Amino acid sequence: MQNTAHLVFGIFGNATALFLFLAPLITFWRIIKSKSTEQFSGIPYVMTLLNCLLSAWYGLPLVSKNNLLVSTINGTGAGIEIIYVLIFIVYAPKKERTKILGLFAFVLTFFAAVVLISLLALHGNARKLFCGFAAAVFSIIMYGSPLSIMRTVIRTKSVEFMPFFLSLFCFLCGTSWFIFGLIGMDPFVYVNNGFGSFLGALQLILYFIYRKNKGNGKGKNENKNTAVVSMELGFPDEPNEDKEISNTNGAQNAWPRIDS
Repeated sequence: MQNTAHLVFGIFGNATALFLFLAPLITFWRIIKSKSTEQFSGIPYVMTLLNCLLSAWYGLPLVSKNNLLVSTINGTGAGIEIIYVLIFIVYAPKKERTKILGLFAFVLTFFAAVVLISLLALHGNARKLFCGFAAAVFSIIMYGSPLSIMRTVIRTKSVEFMPFFLSLFCFLCGTSWFIFGLIGMDPFVYVNNGFGSFLGALQLILYFIYRKNKGNGKGKNENKNTAVVSMELGFPDEPNEDKEISNTNGAQNAWPRIDS
């Protein structure tokens, strides 16, 4: 029974996580069509890539037991994020391209270092602790990224920039992996995903508190591109007047977000 429950929650976690990884497709379709990254930030995708790589490595049997489903979804996520990053680099202006290329190189170097250290210098439980800690830290960073948009919701008293389905799937994804980790008695899975589940629940609570204010204009002074980035589990820049002015020509008509 325990093994069945472990498998079921792992599969459900894979499904909800895949939705989150695919959420930015609408953003990248826009980037490709406009041949410009506009005011979007590439940092969320590079950092999510690092989280996926570390989690996929941790889930492999040579590092930890009974976590293969962690590897499957995060390996898939890593492939998706690499595509996002490469598209972003192609269409980004020179200064932004250089920054993202540098961060991308750092991510690959850091991941390679973790792999080499865990393989050559560590064995057994020490390897699991080292890789699990690295994966958990960056997973918490990824889950913590919506804090900025939650602050915006409270400030504007509007959920215009925090779509319901994104918040719902953040909660479902975190909860699924939290239970998966509990059943497998793996703190490197349930601690960080418990944090994600908690933040997802807070987003849902905020949504129901301010849901009647959705689209009422209270949040329209916020930058639309920032809103879309925050939707995708990113690290949005604080909206400001200068960005909104510079964004008038290309980003004024940002589409409604479906929202990670």
